[in-house]
This record gives sequence, structure tokens and C-alpha cells, in this order.
Amino acid sequence: MTDQCVDVALEYQIPDALWERARPLLPAAKPKKKSGRPRMDDRQALTAIFYVMRTGCQWKALPRSLGAPSTVHDRFQEWREAGVFERMWQAGLLAYDEQIGIEWEWQAMDGAMTKAPLGGKRNRSQSHRSRQVRHEAQPPDRRQRHSLERSGGWREPH
Repeated sequence: MTDQCVDVALEYQIPDALWERARPLLPAAKPKKKSGRPRMDDRQALTAIFYVMRTGCQWKALPRSLGAPSTVHDRFQEWREAGVFERMWQAGLLAYDEQIGIEWEWQAMDGAMTKAPLGGKRNRSQSHRSRQVRHEAQPPDRRQRHSLERSGGWREPH
């Protein structure tokens, strides 16, 4: 393993305090049906999942020092189906509520009940698409388009 790979793995390692809170929320490992490689360590898998979530990288771009992308993604799917991340979210909310406090009685929801800014007038019966098409650039290998209103149909360029 190169020094850079080791640095990535160490830089994104889950802190001990967080791991101690997350470990009880993970499901027990299912027994293996066949022999093969040993199961990836749960802490390493969670570190790799958090790396993907934190950096926004694709699963296949995961640094190899954090684990095999397919293995990490499989574990993510397994834990997602088991509700692990929802339980982590709930535990985090409760911990925040204990330390800082959440005003549970007051909630706000963001939404907009207006028309789209470029939506035009209500009940518009006629589209202005043909006027817009007239000013678009034409591909070099295609016939020139003209508005059906203006020319009465398709025609060859001059």
C-alpha cells in the first residue's frame, strides 16, 4: 500500500467515540453459506461508506485502501435495507436533543405554491415553440428547418 493510500484510510477513519455509538446499531453478520474471503470489518466498511457520502465520489472511485468498491456497496445496500442509517439518524437527533435541545413543537416545511418563473400565462392555448426553433442553429448535415406557419412546411435550403 502506498503512503498516499494509507493517508486516505487514516484521514477518513471513523473516530473511536463515533464507532462506539454506531456499533450497537449494526445488525449481526449473517452466517456465510460458503467458504471464501473473510467478511470485511464493519468499522472499515462504515468508514468507506462515510467516505463515499462525504466526498460524493462514485462507488467505483473508492480508494482501494478503504476496501473493494463492490464489497462496500454491498454492505451499504445490506445496512440500508436493515434500517441502519435511519437508526443512526434517529440516535443522532436524540443525542443532539440531549446536548443542545430541539424544539419539537415547532416545525417548518419548505415549499412553494407559485407558478414557475417562465411558465407563461395561465390557459395559454398557443405555444411559441415555432418562433423559438427559427433562431436555433441547424446541424451542418441536416436540412434547414423553417416555421410551418411561415413557409407552409419543410423545404430545402436555398
